[in-house]
Amino acid sequence: MPPSNIQHLPASHPASRQRPKSPNRVLAEAEAQWIFTEEELANTPSIQDGMSVADERQLRAKGINFIVQCGVMLKLPQLTLSTAAIFFQRYLMRSSLKKPRGGMSKPVHHYSSAATCLFLATKVEESCRKMKEMMLVFCRVAQKNPNLVIDEQSKDFWRWRDWVLQEEDFLLETLCFDLTVESPHRQLYDMLKFHGLEHDKRLRNSAWGFVTDSNNTQLCLLFNSRTIAAASLYAACRYCEVEIHDDSKGRPWWEASHVRLKDMRLALDYIVTQYDPTAQKINGTSVSSSSDGHGSIYAGLGTPIVDEGMGSTRARERAPASASPFPAPESERRTSNTSSIGIKRDRDVTATAADGHAAKDSAEDEQDAKRVRLSDKPDSVAGSEEGEVEE
Repeated sequence: MPPSNIQHLPASHPASRQRPKSPNRVLAEAEAQWIFTEEELANTPSIQDGMSVADERQLRAKGINFIVQCGVMLKLPQLTLSTAAIFFQRYLMRSSLKKPRGGMSKPVHHYSSAATCLFLATKVEESCRKMKEMMLVFCRVAQKNPNLVIDEQSKDFWRWRDWVLQEEDFLLETLCFDLTVESPHRQLYDMLKFHGLEHDKRLRNSAWGFVTDSNNTQLCLLFNSRTIAAASLYAACRYCEVEIHDDSKGRPWWEASHVRLKDMRLALDYIVTQYDPTAQKINGTSVSSSSDGHGSIYAGLGTPIVDEGMGSTRARERAPASASPFPAPESERRTSNTSSIGIKRDRDVTATAADGHAAKDSAEDEQDAKRVRLSDKPDSVAGSEEGEVEE
């Protein structure tokens, strides 16, 4: 019998075990696989098959709108709609809406793909609805008749049912069964809670609205969820005129969240352009002004190119020391993909004793903060009167 080539280690040397990756690192690596460049977004499978960039992005917007309308009628939570929108955006990066697939006579309709993404998102986010209810809503929204009476034995009902079940398998294969989505809504809630702003209703609703509106764009394919949440929080702070204190180390709030200023500027510029009435097109589709004809109320936010210091949302006073819930991408953090509002963390904020010059410093800091707010306004607002409130 030939000798074995297996090398046996002595008992004093236990077998080495590779340390498993932290959940936060796994989630970050999975999300990084779906981050693309502007050049890649302009070269999707549909565009390669002959569809124009404007038409392709218009179909994306229509698909997202279909998801939102169906979600409203089904009374689905916003996190489910956000997950479905991300699935739809990722799906179109690997599948074409121009070319028929697998022996089909016609290309896949964007409504059918959007309905399948919503059907899958209800399972992922554990907000399931009955098959009958979903198929009825799909028929009504597709035919633009919310009061349409559909029989369960009708051809339309069974056509939608068979198509969604068949398309679900192809959707899973296209997404590589990567169903882990870190919603920017959860990241935003964690940021608000860490800075003690979760009870500011106006700021919270504004930031939540910016994140929700970002689903209508391809922002989730350009930046990670944390960057989108930080850009939305900054836009909300500018709109509500709220300042956030630096952390105990003197770093601005976006650095405490481990978000690069360059990425946040690009994401913010992408968000603000969506509301800018002076821009004729965004993502290939035209942008109209507000209903009163006086332009968008978000136009006063300005762009990050003008706002060099990003200081209008930053209070120079240091906040009390506290543990940051936003570790670096390499550090470990436990995450929960099933929670509706993210992880609940107990943060013990330690109160710092005031020194002998507290009264004098507070008055000087208040004057400095006023100068910062005035100096950091965009060019469109800096020329107005000093007492005018930025809209």
